[in-house]
Amino acid sequence: MKDIHYKSTTIFSKTYKKILKKPKWIISKFPSNDKKIKNIKNIIKINNLHSVCEEALCPNIYECFNKKTLTFMILGNICTRKCSFCAVFKGRPKKIDINEPKKIAKVVNLINLKHVVITSVNRDDLKDGGSNHFVKCIKEIKKNNLNTTIEILVPDFKKCINYAIKKISKCPPDIFNHNIESVPRLYKYVRKGANYKNSLYLLKKFKEKNPYLLTKSGFMVGLGEKYSEIIDVIKDLKKNHVDMITIGQYLQPSLKHFPVKKYFTIKEFYKLKVLAKKIGFKNIFCGPLVRSSYHSKLQISKVFNKKI
Repeated sequence: MKDIHYKSTTIFSKTYKKILKKPKWIISKFPSNDKKIKNIKNIIKINNLHSVCEEALCPNIYECFNKKTLTFMILGNICTRKCSFCAVFKGRPKKIDINEPKKIAKVVNLINLKHVVITSVNRDDLKDGGSNHFVKCIKEIKKNNLNTTIEILVPDFKKCINYAIKKISKCPPDIFNHNIESVPRLYKYVRKGANYKNSLYLLKKFKEKNPYLLTKSGFMVGLGEKYSEIIDVIKDLKKNHVDMITIGQYLQPSLKHFPVKKYFTIKEFYKLKVLAKKIGFKNIFCGPLVRSSYHSKLQISKVFNKKI
């Protein structure tokens, strides 16, 4: 059979007819140097790699590529989950590219990345959830890029959490990131196949095994969550030993995806930032266009109190 991949096909617009107009503060920054952006895209394409910036239709892609920063997406570009908020292709994944770790290390060196973020699609078809491939990528980068800090944004490793933690802990990154994505009540609508408690468990157990490493998580707002639910998620992340959090506005990738129920204002994001700071996080990055790896080098620089 041929590999099947497709965009989410649930037509939420039929049941939720009101399409909210984007407010003036939802503005993506356009490139100041188109040549730099084309160069990054060509490097990714030539090496047969993927970036979450392109695959997930990130609104910050022009700004980040212009600054020579990107987030690699490993284990292919087809996800085994059908999350209704995500623009990444869904379906039957292809075989793992065993040369991917070496190619990523090569590109890190070529672009001279001082901080690299690696994420992946969900690979529920793999017994290890892809954890071994993450480790291989970390090892290859460290071989020739000793001064480069590494952040991994991992899936929930559904049925192999303890194995994945044990494996990654043998060759850990500088930052271990796993996004909680939304409030638990909305999981059945926006994050099918995932479990809120499992995600918290993953973050907690990794920190317990690696107490001196940074843990990070992020979530979206604007999907219909209550303010009290947002506060509960922030508190839950802190209780489970998360050091850094990101909070950003959900933007609907297409009419086939889950609709935006509310656009949070700049003041509302500031209020959430103040709250998270009081709760005790080491770093809070909060705003309309904030994404998990947006300005990630700046985020880690503030925590380490030095320029990366």
